Amino acid sequence: MTVTGIITAVVIGAIIGALGRLVVPGRQSIPIWLTIVIGIVAALIGTAIARALGVGATRGIDWIELLIQVVLAAAGVFLAVTLYGRRGVR
Repeated sequence: MTVTGIITAVVIGAIIGALGRLVVPGRQSIPIWLTIVIGIVAALIGTAIARALGVGATRGIDWIELLIQVVLAAAGVFLAVTLYGRRGVR
């Protein structure tokens, strides 16, 4: 993996993670680094799912792939908020 690939993964992860945070209602008290990690993981898994469903490579913007990624990120943010809140960290 090149430096450009890593930077791209962080930027895309931040965007997907932020969209996932917007979907989850309420205040999320998780750090930004965790949001980025959740976004990166959601983007990778979402891309794999979209390719498996045959909608990973379409002309133009891959809206279905993006939707899958955001839903996964929202689920990840919800899970992280639930687990991070139980630790008592504020």
